[in-house]
Amino acid sequence: MDVRAHVAMVFHLDKCIGCHTCSVACKNVWTDRPGAEYMWWNNVETKPGTGYPTLWEDQLNYKGGWELTANRELKLRCQNKVSSFLKLFYNPNQPGLDDYYEPWTYKYQDLFDAEAGDDQPTAVPVSQITGEVIDIEAGPNWDDDLSGSPVYAENDPNLRHLTEDERRMLFEIENISMMYLPRICNHCANPSCVASCPSGALYKRGEDGIVLVNQDKCRGWRACVSACPYKKMYYNWQTGKSEKCILCYPRVETGQPPACFHACVGRIRYMGVLLYDADRIEEAMKAPEHSLVEAQRSVILDPNDPEVVRGAAESGVSDIFVAVARRSPVYKYVKEWELALPLHPEFRTMPMLYYVPPLLPISGRMGDGIYEHDADEFFSHLDKARLPMRYLAALFAAGNEEIVRLVMKKQMAVRYFKRAQEVDDVDPEKVKRVLREAHVTPETAEAIYRMTALGNMENRYVMPPIQREEAIEGMGNNGCSPEFCKGACGFGATQPPRRGA
Repeated sequence: MDVRAHVAMVFHLDKCIGCHTCSVACKNVWTDRPGAEYMWWNNVETKPGTGYPTLWEDQLNYKGGWELTANRELKLRCQNKVSSFLKLFYNPNQPGLDDYYEPWTYKYQDLFDAEAGDDQPTAVPVSQITGEVIDIEAGPNWDDDLSGSPVYAENDPNLRHLTEDERRMLFEIENISMMYLPRICNHCANPSCVASCPSGALYKRGEDGIVLVNQDKCRGWRACVSACPYKKMYYNWQTGKSEKCILCYPRVETGQPPACFHACVGRIRYMGVLLYDADRIEEAMKAPEHSLVEAQRSVILDPNDPEVVRGAAESGVSDIFVAVARRSPVYKYVKEWELALPLHPEFRTMPMLYYVPPLLPISGRMGDGIYEHDADEFFSHLDKARLPMRYLAALFAAGNEEIVRLVMKKQMAVRYFKRAQEVDDVDPEKVKRVLREAHVTPETAEAIYRMTALGNMENRYVMPPIQREEAIEGMGNNGCSPEFCKGACGFGATQPPRRGA
């Protein structure tokens, strides 16, 4: 057993309101600079939708992640030893600027300099690439609300798992059947981007598992852009280097949450430490698709197990990491309560960002002109949820509907449990039955409720302060501090690339 520690995350989608505050916070700190205009290390997508970049989930086109061969070997989809060399010069599987969007700004000065006239002056959009006036035809969340749907929503790759009837029902109520999906780098435990890098510039930090790019080693081959199935690797056209979310490690090292976590209005984000067995990752990622969620859970270790604690000490994991792992909200959601699921586990990268799927029940629906509503039930049956189980299973369980159904039952059980406590209008026997069917005890239901609805900063972000001395040094102009190094901190050397260097 090779015990490692990993900083992991949970996003509770039932609480996301799609305000994009997280995206703006990240943009303002890290990618508000030349060459990074089109980058959104944190973006929020509307689902169903095609996402950013367009159709990023379609690995038949982008060839991201790992595939399991007939000989049960894990191989990169995007390249092998021979093609990795040839694709240095031309890679047909890389997204282009049109797949993201052409970044733009506005000619704000026209608002001040326009000649007096009958019409209100207008700031026209101009491309941040060419400086020319453009017609805006795409954006970082073009699917959102009114911009692209349903034209874009109907092209969501996950909808191919639905029957015609399910598709028809989904779009009958298209104005309300949507969810938000915030995305950042998953800092995977089995990252295909790291495996694909011909320069060895990408690496996982041993102490916390954060995936970073060494800017001094990066040669801009962009193999990582193709290999990442989540398309969270970006190419900076000005520096000629690849970039990605660094999980605000200067903040994490001081025990603070990343900027997008700190700014989250809905308090949907949780961060903590997971202990896992690195020896079992490869075998777990070779599991059949319908078993991948369970296989990934089995790699995560119990920090209260004496054998795990002993193994952690032998692997060099500090006592403070183990202590923090015992209080980790991520461990509770992922392993203890089994509420949080990985996004697209079929990519076999073992993402360390987990999602609690949204519970989208309806209390009534239109059928043949009749509003169908059962006064004895607070929620309709799960099969009548606004987003079909099959769709959520395609997103979070590699198509295994039973796993998602059990998560929904648990969330619904918590609601019945608290409804009975606070309003006292639910039959106690019914509450017992609902809890029993969801395999949730009253104590667990109360704990889930408190972490979900009442969790404060201390509960949601349980991080060990590490490398405190560097953080203190960073208070000066020469140190590592986002406040002093906005847009540059964490990227290594920023000198212009020189030919032959």
